[in-house]
Amino acid sequence: MSRIAKFGPFELDPDQFELRRNGEPVKIDRTPLELLMFLVERAGKLVTRDEAVDHVWGKDVFVEPDSSLYTAVKKIRKALEDDTGEPRFIQTVSRKGYRFIAPVEDGLPEPLRSPNAGRDKATAQKIQRNRYWLYGSLLCLGVVVASLFLTRYARAPQMAGRVKLVVLPLENMSGDPRQEYLADGITEEITTELGNLDPEHLGVVARTSAMHYKHSPETMAQISGELGVSYLLEGSIRRSGQNVRISAQLIQAQDQTHLWARSYDRELGDLLNVQREIASLVARQVRLTLSHNVNERLATIARVNPDAYDAYLRGLQGWNQRTQDGFLDAIASFRRATELDPNYAPAFAGLARVYSLAPIFAEIPASEAGPKSLAAANRALSLDAGSADAHSAIGFVKGHYFYDWPVAKREFELGVEMGSNNPYTHFFYSNSYLSPFGRHDEAIREMRIAMELDPLSPGIQSFAGKTFLWARHYQEAIAQYQRVNHFGANFAVNHQRLACLYALLGKFEDAVAEETKARVLSGEKAEDVVAGMNRVRQAAAAAGATGYWSAELKLSEEPRQPPEGYSLPYGRAMVYAHLGKTQEALANLERAYRDRETQMTELAVEPNFDALRADSRFIELERRMGLVSEAVVH
Repeated sequence: MSRIAKFGPFELDPDQFELRRNGEPVKIDRTPLELLMFLVERAGKLVTRDEAVDHVWGKDVFVEPDSSLYTAVKKIRKALEDDTGEPRFIQTVSRKGYRFIAPVEDGLPEPLRSPNAGRDKATAQKIQRNRYWLYGSLLCLGVVVASLFLTRYARAPQMAGRVKLVVLPLENMSGDPRQEYLADGITEEITTELGNLDPEHLGVVARTSAMHYKHSPETMAQISGELGVSYLLEGSIRRSGQNVRISAQLIQAQDQTHLWARSYDRELGDLLNVQREIASLVARQVRLTLSHNVNERLATIARVNPDAYDAYLRGLQGWNQRTQDGFLDAIASFRRATELDPNYAPAFAGLARVYSLAPIFAEIPASEAGPKSLAAANRALSLDAGSADAHSAIGFVKGHYFYDWPVAKREFELGVEMGSNNPYTHFFYSNSYLSPFGRHDEAIREMRIAMELDPLSPGIQSFAGKTFLWARHYQEAIAQYQRVNHFGANFAVNHQRLACLYALLGKFEDAVAEETKARVLSGEKAEDVVAGMNRVRQAAAAAGATGYWSAELKLSEEPRQPPEGYSLPYGRAMVYAHLGKTQEALANLERAYRDRETQMTELAVEPNFDALRADSRFIELERRMGLVSEAVVH
């Protein structure tokens, strides 16, 4: 295709490599745009699947028409807002290929179009030269802009000393929304498999950030720019009973080149081998040198009971919801998976993870959840000694519920070593061991690694604010919370954390504004929230800090509370500490210690307790928790 083509409200400009609608650029990836140009160039004629593949992908790249062409045509139709039932632009010719059916006309701009057929030859040549000069200038400008764009976004993986990749959410092609758990779960499993290949040279963006792009209109170029990745893996999944078809393709971000595309028709219990084959293909394309152990694992034929695997994927869905109902569903699903296949290590590791956080999300007492988490984690390690999730779960339980810090330290470090591409191994090591002992520089470093691996996770990015807070980097903490509010405006706990920090700094008006948002987002009635927070605002205006904290103490007695508010003994102890009521503050800390509240491990570094640090009873409590030896005294 050599000149601008017009059809309907669209213009297709080959020199600018751009599709425009009514003069405005339309978002579309490189490969579908190339295919569209080929179809338009042959408007009215049948383009067979083989012809399309040879023209767009070339003969040297292995692709399967059913997966690659389908995806490309789907993206074209989305860009053109075409209807598959009554197409205006792209017609599918069953079992053959595609035909562009809309009328196409010459869309050259008027200044470059021949004004009349009788112009002299010299004038025609001059206009032709002007046309080439204009196109050449625009093309050079486009190259410069593209170079600046790519330089800007390629900088992150180069600085990190390794290439980065993201597995985009697999598209559920089953026509059944109830199968979303399958698509999301396999996306996470492929991410994990790739993350274990060669962490020193390949960084893999975590599932939470990748899910941000589920059903996203953003192009591959935009996604790779935002995440700073060199490669993108995309695909789809279709299920029929126990049979599953997975289609996947690897795309190089720099020029949107499709490096390979394949489809796999397998039974559900055989999908572990599909994940390993995809990982092997990726390793070859990005030129990784894999260890003997990794090569051996990838070559091993693995099979799991299909019903157990299905239950495991359902467990992942509940785990990722981070809600009480989700956690209870996850426990039931992971337990079913372990019963159906007692040798399936990931199911035991999943159960250990859920139980470790169940006191936070599912209101299961630590005295019950802790031992169950340890039992599941130990069983997982007996089946797979390299399970990073199991090691991190043991570290979390040993630290938060048993205060067995030497074991917690060992397990967290093993988790980081074995799962260096897993953001949660760095996350938990940072906030559940390094920060509690005042090792703030190390905690921030580990947290930054987790943030890089999972840049769009509200949970990780928000907790980084607490990491900065404990290090007394208050302005950096505020900036971090505000950043999370920008991309995760509905994340209630982030608003509450920012409110607590503002209150600590005496910025009570700002604290009221953030807590109002936290309470509304947590499900409280807006009119009740406004009335209650107005009372807090008025109390602060009348009596300063004493008025504010007195009003918060009264508000903490209400039945509905935001996450990490002041209603539990640990939070109420903060309020009493600000009010100068040392006896009441220490009594509440003793209750929190008895109940094994998770936040108790923050005791030695929490600035809200600075007024209590010289009290012998507070020091004794730190000693009982094993925090005194390494804690930083402020």
